[in-house]
Amino acid sequence: MRRALPWVLGAALVAGAGLVTAATPSDEDVVGPITIHGSAGEAVASRSIIATVTDATFADEVAESHWSAEGNWLVITLDASARSTEIDAKITLATLTVDDRVFQASERPSTSLRGTALRVGTDTAGSLSFELPAELDSGTAELALTPSYFTPELDDLVVISIELDDLPRVPTVELVAPEWSAR
Repeated sequence: MRRALPWVLGAALVAGAGLVTAATPSDEDVVGPITIHGSAGEAVASRSIIATVTDATFADEVAESHWSAEGNWLVITLDASARSTEIDAKITLATLTVDDRVFQASERPSTSLRGTALRVGTDTAGSLSFELPAELDSGTAELALTPSYFTPELDDLVVISIELDDLPRVPTVELVAPEWSAR
């Protein structure tokens, strides 16, 4: 029995170390974003922003007063506001994930909601435009919004699911500058 005791004790220590390793969170778990999920049409509130997708449309062309571009565009209209403070309250990074493919909101339109200062208690209505590959017009997309352009470490991330299958397609969407919402 005395000869087996060191082996049993060693096995217990190795098993204990394995349990501690398995229970220790990864770096991503420790500093990764806090993800708040929701669906189109409902308000999704994180620590810093509140966003509601109000409409989504496919377009063959998007246009502004002095600029236009043809392609397979998904234009998402949303209402957004700051939750509790207006300091750094804006959507700095907007991405759309479809089938493990990630697309950033286009920086070409000058009327994008991306980068617009948000106010507490007042919705700002605006749009985000995503230029997608021609074949991409169905499935479920996840719109991710965050006030941090880089990986939102220790911050929040709003993720809104959008069903693409039944969205309308129009020849042209005229993009307008963000403005305070009428709601």
